[in-house]
Amino acid sequence: MRPPRLRAGPANQGEPGRAGRALHTLDNADLTTAVLAETATELTAELGDLTGRARQAVLLSRESASPTQVAAADHLLAQDPFGPAALFTEIDPTAAAVAAARWLAAAAEVTAEATSHSPTTLLLEADNIEALPHETPTLVLQLLEAGASPYDAVTGLVRHALHVADGLLPDPDGLREQLEDLDDELTEHTGPNTDPEDIGLRLTPLDPNRPAPDLLEDLLAGIHGCRLLHDEYAELDDEDDRDENRDDAEHTGPPHDRSNSHFAQLVREAAATHRDRLV
Repeated sequence: MRPPRLRAGPANQGEPGRAGRALHTLDNADLTTAVLAETATELTAELGDLTGRARQAVLLSRESASPTQVAAADHLLAQDPFGPAALFTEIDPTAAAVAAARWLAAAAEVTAEATSHSPTTLLLEADNIEALPHETPTLVLQLLEAGASPYDAVTGLVRHALHVADGLLPDPDGLREQLEDLDDELTEHTGPNTDPEDIGLRLTPLDPNRPAPDLLEDLLAGIHGCRLLHDEYAELDDEDDRDENRDDAEHTGPPHDRSNSHFAQLVREAAATHRDRLV
């Protein structure tokens, strides 16, 4: 799928001012108190404190991400680059996806060095080993390769999906290009007996009902896919080593460590050299 164009800038600009004017016009003290309480809860989540009722933020898809939450997610992924459970229960999913995009880039770098594949083709190769949702993480890797930061790549995709869910068409030019590509594919791969219902065009690569959690899940699946492909090539290297040393009774070197912990450590080292990728 062609990447949507990423546009910076928050949505709903001016909403707080309109809400304040509406409350002033209604002049209802109880309503004003209730709205202020809800706003305080929202600000608590914005500042990265997902305690109490603010914890409901882990179920929502937000167009922006708190730097505090992004840093917390990055810390969790440093402990477990494959994605600990706390990433889904304690972190806003958009912020968690921003951090996961950085760690996916590090995993792709490690795997590309081991396999000679480009970072943007790795997950398609990994899909041959195990079925993976490779399209979205590949799209994120393409955006990063084109110069987008993890923050811009993730928030741009989430914003795009939220607009689609609201019935808006956020990128008409991009849709026109998709339709042109689809027309070429239809000409090449369909015939007179093709059922029109079998043909579909996705306006967003994410689930528009839950774009941020969907993106987070796919990015972590991408890291898993990198590990699968890295292990596949490590096994081939091991076979070559065994063939070369088959007649050497003195050969006692340790086998190549293909464990999750080994790959995780390689990814940590790659991530440590690119701290600037987070924003």
